[in-house]
Amino acid sequence: MITKRIQPAKRLDNVNEYYFSRKLKEIAEMNANGKNVISLGVGSPDLPPSSATIETLAQKAHKPDAHGYQPYVGIPDLRKGFAAWYLKWYGVELNPNNEIQPLIGSKEGILHISLAFLNPGDAVLVPNPGYPTYQSVSLLAEAQVINYDLVESRNWEPDFDALEKLDLSKVKLMWVNYPNMPTGANASFDLFEKLVAFGKKHGIVICNDNPYSFILNDKPISILSVKGAKDICIELNSMSKSHNMPGWRIGLLASNAQFVEWVLKVKSNIDSGMFRPMQLAAVEALKNPVEWHESMNKIYRKRRDLAGQIMDEMGCVYDTKQVGLFLWGKISDKWKNGEELSNKMLYDGNVFITPGFIFGSNGDRYVRLSLCAPEEKLAEALERIKKLK
Repeated sequence: MITKRIQPAKRLDNVNEYYFSRKLKEIAEMNANGKNVISLGVGSPDLPPSSATIETLAQKAHKPDAHGYQPYVGIPDLRKGFAAWYLKWYGVELNPNNEIQPLIGSKEGILHISLAFLNPGDAVLVPNPGYPTYQSVSLLAEAQVINYDLVESRNWEPDFDALEKLDLSKVKLMWVNYPNMPTGANASFDLFEKLVAFGKKHGIVICNDNPYSFILNDKPISILSVKGAKDICIELNSMSKSHNMPGWRIGLLASNAQFVEWVLKVKSNIDSGMFRPMQLAAVEALKNPVEWHESMNKIYRKRRDLAGQIMDEMGCVYDTKQVGLFLWGKISDKWKNGEELSNKMLYDGNVFITPGFIFGSNGDRYVRLSLCAPEEKLAEALERIKKLK
């Protein structure tokens, strides 16, 4: 018999179950009851990787020596593949031996970076709106979250004058994400130069989360292309969006050798290396020609057109220059907030769209549509929404 009640760690008081984890369970229950919900919420690419990628995985998995533990730092071929990829697409030179750390998805890297750099009580600059994991992981690391505003009138870029007025004495990390999620705002070299200068001035590690630069974007750009950026910056990247490999969980962290070494200290005590055939298949995927990426974007452009029609039908306004896997729209005054509109679409139209509040208070009057659904599903969602009037 248990005589003393078991309690979870206090750090759990500051975080909730991930929104999509909760919502997708609700949608699964609705579908079990025959609702046939069309989900335009999660950004999980529904298209397959290149055929060469899949074939490599299948061939290598048959090798009898392919199933053992792998190096924590990834196999040399993968690190070299990432280095060649960064040079080809971003014009950034990385030493594959000590400036690249393969990851089990870039989301993992957010935790590893936080544990490597943050002591309890240190502060972290987190964008509002922004990817919720930046905030939740910072809280799990017992750091102080300082939200900085991103607003549409500034093209969803940080206000550096406002940042300079903050007490930055305890700030160790700043999370940025360009091309931006959820807003679709694109990166610019000028913005990255300002971020690097800000980080160097205040001794703040600038962490750019960069998984969306290949989607509906004519020129991928990396913060590491700024001169001296590696001294103060870490960039996360992922094959989930750019190569249609979300379930594979393959990403990377790139920075200077010292930062990479510190992160490896954390990672090597938490997980192990990825399945070798997946690493070799990723090497093949990194060689995808420009034509492959163009063919993906051709599909996404058609989906984007339909998503725009859905936004129009809901009375939302949006920037047509957005890039990435989503469309971010501002709701009309008819709705109290984005959650009210989202609930209307879900419970009356059986169409799930993401309310912007989950990304922060500055997203409260916005909703987000995922482009990770076939054209026929987007067209059907549009027809369902038309019938709600």
